[in-house]
Amino acid sequence: MSIALKQVFNKDKTFRPKRKFEPGTQRFELHKRAQASLNSGVDLKAAVQLPSGEDQNDWVAVHVVDFFNRINLIYGTICEFCTERTCPVMSGGPKYEYRWQDDLKYKKPTALPAPQYMNLLMDWIEVQINNEDIFPTCVGVPFPKNFLQICKKILCRLFRVFVHVYIHHFDRVIVMGAEAHVNTCYKHFYYFVTEMNLIDRKELEPLGLM
Repeated sequence: MSIALKQVFNKDKTFRPKRKFEPGTQRFELHKRAQASLNSGVDLKAAVQLPSGEDQNDWVAVHVVDFFNRINLIYGTICEFCTERTCPVMSGGPKYEYRWQDDLKYKKPTALPAPQYMNLLMDWIEVQINNEDIFPTCVGVPFPKNFLQICKKILCRLFRVFVHVYIHHFDRVIVMGAEAHVNTCYKHFYYFVTEMNLIDRKELEPLGLM
């Protein structure tokens, strides 16, 4: 990684604090295995496949947290260019508009400027992944029955960050020399959600596999 790229992807640029796995836990070991596969240059399609004998929910949990951290970092690098003036609507070009709904303040899908949408999204995901009832960290504590449904919603919304960054801010990514990093992250995300069938194909239409 170049010095310039290291400066781009430094911890101060992270949009939200990283969520980490506790050393010694099964999820920490899975996280290390997933990272080792990526760093070894193995084919991304192979890297996302569920390891033999491992629990699907653990594998999904590890990746959801990892993608949150990575996408959070990517958005953090361009967020100063994503303002209410430049991006008055959370969209992916003229064809796709994303409205926010959280069943709290926004009970109906509501059009919002992109930066406000992003803030609400990252806050919402943080609440989910830090909730022990949804993402248990203790060995032997089961995942809730609706765990995969929650993860599908998280991943679907994280995908929208990719859409917005690619369509509205990729010029900044190129200026920073970060396009290879972002492209690899997107391919990894795409292969994982399609391998595990976690996002409806229709939702993936704005980008597909670029």
